[in-house]
Amino acid sequence: MTEIDPQRQEKAKEYAQIKRRMWLVDMAGSLLYALLWLVTGWSTGLRDWLLSFTENPYLLVALYAVIFGGIYYVLNLPLSYLAEFVYPHRYDLSTQSLKDWLLDQVKGLGVGAILGLILIQVIYLILRVTGDAWWLWLSGAMLLFSVILVNLAPVLIMPIFNKFTPLSEEHEDLAERLIRLAEKAGTEVKGVYKMDMSRRTRQANAALMGSGNTRRIVLGDTLIEEFSPDEIETVLAHELGHHVNKDMPILIGFSTLLITLGFFLVSLVLNWAVNTFGLTGVADPAGLPVLMILLSLYQLVVMPISNAFSRWRERMADDYALETTDKPEAFASAFKQLANQNLGEVDPEPWVVFLFYNHPPLRDRITKAENWQAA
Repeated sequence: MTEIDPQRQEKAKEYAQIKRRMWLVDMAGSLLYALLWLVTGWSTGLRDWLLSFTENPYLLVALYAVIFGGIYYVLNLPLSYLAEFVYPHRYDLSTQSLKDWLLDQVKGLGVGAILGLILIQVIYLILRVTGDAWWLWLSGAMLLFSVILVNLAPVLIMPIFNKFTPLSEEHEDLAERLIRLAEKAGTEVKGVYKMDMSRRTRQANAALMGSGNTRRIVLGDTLIEEFSPDEIETVLAHELGHHVNKDMPILIGFSTLLITLGFFLVSLVLNWAVNTFGLTGVADPAGLPVLMILLSLYQLVVMPISNAFSRWRERMADDYALETTDKPEAFASAFKQLANQNLGEVDPEPWVVFLFYNHPPLRDRITKAENWQAA
């Protein structure tokens, strides 16, 4: 049975602190960037300059978003390089070459630009045509966008970054075991696939992706290579627990409620911002930094609430995995191995869990399995 490596835990604590500091720098930097555009008049100046070329509202929004977002992307690139390349290599988590990391940046920029422009166009269309009730219409649009993305991401977006192949005959027994587990959970899957995570990382993971005809079990090749079949079964059973507990619609519904409240609160402040920063109205593209600031601040406020809700659902999925597999020893061993391999902090401080964790701490999950076994 795997045991937690004390030396890896020392590194895990260091790495977790670094990631939190970089998150704080990223958040503060984005807020400062948006605020600077407003107080210096750059935002309205860019809008006026673009109006000299076009008055088409769709083109105006697109051009403003590309310039505003493009400059931010370039300024933030050094931080991304540190967070995604330098420190993962320093802590022996990344296997990615600089060339491949740069290629991922290009791919991510392309996908993000397409999805981001679509979303921004929808936002500003609603701001232009729905009047004071824009926050309610926009909440509905975000719900629809989330549902579409959940269904299309496994087949259209994720294959851009990773290769998915059916498990080979070597792992035929494992595939059959996991399919039976899915059937027991009442879901039909279109096969068990291996994802080439080792091209980028030494970390391991598994997922139940898609819905309907796109639903599939996906295992990282790092998981297959380092975990026993029993451990993999308990990890996948946790993911199936989310399906049994209907967590996807529940989490989307809960997020929609939070988003609706957020948009409503933003609508109360937006008219003040229009007058303060010389905007022509709530649908002025120059107001994009205002939306960025207000929604970011709201996200910070509700983050502990959202994370607490998520931790509750994760505990329920753990319970399902333990009940269904009846393999608490393998469950505990799997999460110890995840702590070692993924450099996961086993005993984070309570305030860290409260603010940042959307999963229960690893120690809680391991202890639950050990108590389950004792019982």
